Amino acid sequence: MAKRKRRRGFPVILCVLLSLLAAGAAAGYTGYSWLNEKYDAAMHPYYTSEAVKKLAPGSFEYKFAEKKLGTAALESMRAEESSMPAAEGSGRADIVIEPGVKDVNGDGIVIDHIYGGTYEGYMMIVEDPSQVFIAVNPHLGSGGPAPMLDDYVDYFDAVGGINGGGFEDVGGNGDGSIPAGIVIQDGRLISGGAPQPILGLTRDHKLVTTTASGEQALAMGVVEAVTFGPTFIENGRVVYTPTANLNMLNPRTAVGQQADGTMLLLVIDGRGPSSFGAKYEDVIEIFQKYEAVNAGNLDGGNSSVMIYNGKYVHYPVSMYNSRNLPSVVLVRGKD
Repeated sequence: MAKRKRRRGFPVILCVLLSLLAAGAAAGYTGYSWLNEKYDAAMHPYYTSEAVKKLAPGSFEYKFAEKKLGTAALESMRAEESSMPAAEGSGRADIVIEPGVKDVNGDGIVIDHIYGGTYEGYMMIVEDPSQVFIAVNPHLGSGGPAPMLDDYVDYFDAVGGINGGGFEDVGGNGDGSIPAGIVIQDGRLISGGAPQPILGLTRDHKLVTTTASGEQALAMGVVEAVTFGPTFIENGRVVYTPTANLNMLNPRTAVGQQADGTMLLLVIDGRGPSSFGAKYEDVIEIFQKYEAVNAGNLDGGNSSVMIYNGKYVHYPVSMYNSRNLPSVVLVRGKD
């Protein structure tokens, strides 16, 4: 009788166990690194001091922060009313603006770095509103995937930009090929009709942030528009009504305009160790600080992204830096 040969190699169950252990170790290291940076008071003094105020005594994260900072420092931070320096004229103690270098490349663009109690972000300030325009997926008619932001920038020969309106995102894996809501391009209604929150531009470069149907937007002189919402500021008045729906700490993208036409393109980081994200009220206060007369919200979360001068200005949530985007807000260079 022939002897049965022994199988060589690792048993399947052992391979599975080793894989699980490796995955667990990687997740543990990532979590440790995340917390280590989050409670690095030297690196993020304002953010860390605000984060410890929200910790539940005795929780794992509380104990980690206590070990990292020391009991005395932790208790001192928790006892402080607010550790954020007051921004001049803001009326609040948690908005800090680091002004960017004015017109460093001769293109009329400045990027400020902004800090808040739970977030950090960037404001792209464009003095000439004619430099700002909305671009839509050039493959929209064919149903092909939408480009990423850096592809839009190259395709339209822009110097920078941010993501735009929303899109059908089935399972979080949408390719940006199907925009949500109203889309207007070159004065033509591309999609959508029923009244929705829109963010549009007129032929004379005025920002329109309101709720309207596609036909109503065209009647207002809007020649480019996308949909997301909510509208924050309309004709100098805050029109946003506080709601718990989707209003949590998240990455944010929004656009505003000052009375003199200066455009304000805002991106706020989130879901990271140095920036949880912002609520709608935070975004409104930032635009009020910049004296915006109109401002509206665009797609946020994993879609939030800003590029300037060929580089990402921040660290987007998406591991690929930019998602496929159905529309974007771009900035032309000076002629």
